[in-house]
Amino acid sequence: MSSGGLELPPGDAGHAGEAGDIPPGTVSLARPMEIGAELDWGADAWAEVRTRAQRAGRAYIWLNLVEQRLRAVVAAVLRPIYEPVNGEEWVVAAAGPAGQEWVQRAVAVREVSRRKGYLLDPADDNVLSFLTLPQLRELMVQHWPCFEPYFDDRRDVELALDELEVARNVVSRNRALSETVLAQAERAAARLLEILGGGSGVPAGARLSVDAVEDLVGDRYADVVSVHPDRVRLQRQIPAEDLFGGARRVDAIGIGLNLLVQNFSGRRLIRLAESGCRIRLLFLNPASSAVRRRERELGLKKGELSRTVEMNILHMRRVRSRLRDPGAFEIHVFDETPRFTAYLVDGDGADGLAVVQSYLRRARGMEAPVLVLRGGGRGVVRSGQEPENGLFQTYREEFDSVWTDSRPVS
Repeated sequence: MSSGGLELPPGDAGHAGEAGDIPPGTVSLARPMEIGAELDWGADAWAEVRTRAQRAGRAYIWLNLVEQRLRAVVAAVLRPIYEPVNGEEWVVAAAGPAGQEWVQRAVAVREVSRRKGYLLDPADDNVLSFLTLPQLRELMVQHWPCFEPYFDDRRDVELALDELEVARNVVSRNRALSETVLAQAERAAARLLEILGGGSGVPAGARLSVDAVEDLVGDRYADVVSVHPDRVRLQRQIPAEDLFGGARRVDAIGIGLNLLVQNFSGRRLIRLAESGCRIRLLFLNPASSAVRRRERELGLKKGELSRTVEMNILHMRRVRSRLRDPGAFEIHVFDETPRFTAYLVDGDGADGLAVVQSYLRRARGMEAPVLVLRGGGRGVVRSGQEPENGLFQTYREEFDSVWTDSRPVS
């Protein structure tokens, strides 16, 4: 070997070598044990990176939807202005001197993508497809007079884009995304899609907007929107006011219907009914043997549960007595074994929601797992088959069946 080359000292598996053993002019390679590096990931590390990936994935879907929508809006407004004179270079012309640097960078990236075969869809072979969200925003701001006829307030658009920028930077650099920032990004994206006319599946102010991930993978889970370990965690995410406020129709079945009766004031129920909402409440008969069996299951004193149910019914009767149209507020009782509690909100419309809990032998209603279901006829779609009914429809039919066999409370 020439004198200028590297010579690795001989070694064996059990001898790390001493400093004095290394001949002059040679380089020693440190073994892994000498460095002290630990390359394995434990269960905690894997759980952490999965959490990061899940959050980043949700944010990416929302950001992708916004970017595609903004790109379509920019093309619809600016292309007819610049393309007749500048042809395929209309994006470069629209960027102008102020945007020359970033638009030329987009042109260069497109050329590299062409050469390397990264352009899988011919529809993406244009400069506009290579602009980032901030660059699309810059085009919109530069040409706001062109966009102004379509949007009420430029400030609303810019504020929503500002909120998204934090999440965009975190996701693009594969950094950790907190729950707070993710929630902020999802709200901003839904609002921006609504402003830009893309819609998010429901009108503004609806009680639970359609989530981008739900829209993409919802068929895997029928019409289940979310699952909560207990009712406390449900109410943190969807307070009773958000669930029932503004409803056109409420159908509820259960033992005592505490989620509605104890968390939504009688005054609010009166205003809700007077605004045109039709309400049907189906309680377990407090004098039935099923109540006594449930008391034994939960280890309650005799009559404790039946008194609670009776008090709830009396409270609802007082609400009904104060209405101009008591027929819009119906109260029934049933004598069958209670199998679940369900609150069906706007079950006859496309934006219906249902909160459902099964009765567990040793768990009170507050402690039982909760399913939140999306209505509107959405079901599971399997290849080559007609759509199957989702869970929402199943519980609505069950409610109607029990209601038919129940007795009204005078």
